[in-house]
Amino acid sequence: MERFASELRRWRSSRRVSQLELANRAGTTQRHLSFIEQGRSRPGRAIVVRLAESLELSLRERNGLLLAAGYAPVFPESGLDDAMLRPVREALDSILDGHLPYPAVVVRPYGELLAANAAFDVLTEGAAPELLEPPVNVLRLALHPKGMGPRVVNLADWGRHIVESLRAELLRSPDPRLDAFIAELESYVPDAVPGSDHLGFAVPLRLRTGDAELRLLTTLTSFATAVDVTLAELKLEAFLPADAATAAFLQSRHRD
Repeated sequence: MERFASELRRWRSSRRVSQLELANRAGTTQRHLSFIEQGRSRPGRAIVVRLAESLELSLRERNGLLLAAGYAPVFPESGLDDAMLRPVREALDSILDGHLPYPAVVVRPYGELLAANAAFDVLTEGAAPELLEPPVNVLRLALHPKGMGPRVVNLADWGRHIVESLRAELLRSPDPRLDAFIAELESYVPDAVPGSDHLGFAVPLRLRTGDAELRLLTTLTSFATAVDVTLAELKLEAFLPADAATAAFLQSRHRD
């Protein structure tokens, strides 16, 4: 039980939650939780699940906590080609096509590309072939000097936006792999100049393509009620025009 006790303490510490607060959230007593964290009391499967939920762990992390306690995982992890997820894949393909003429992608954790619509090529234009070999990482592509980096007019602001989002994720779910990835991405981002490049409500991606400069906003969509690990980790990132000129350019490009 020492492994589970250690993992529980680690997660509670990373979430900055006191024993009393976590006990209240999970519907138990601080004394019982203290005994669990000391390895003096073996938790039942139900309390492990409640503790994981109360700590707002991802489905993968909840399964990991169950395994640490000696229980089988609760949440399945289906393959994307499994019959059960076929309706999801078809729905995502429909959304990607429906977002045209604007770019949209479906990604796994840490930016691994799963699917993209035909307008994605406006982002990959001029990128080195090695950055476009599967599995493509869209975050690396966005900042790399052989990827989109030289075409991003506001690379310092845009890059900082990406890195800070990853840092927030790292704070919630510590992972040495993400640490190393953030360090790599930071090496591509120049120092920010004084002032902010934004529209008053969001940081746009300012991207050169030919003689034009596109201004794009992004939205992220996830499956909030997913109970499958694979589905819960998918995100749909859709790019939207931030001005009329960008919209007209992308619409004309799509017609051509």
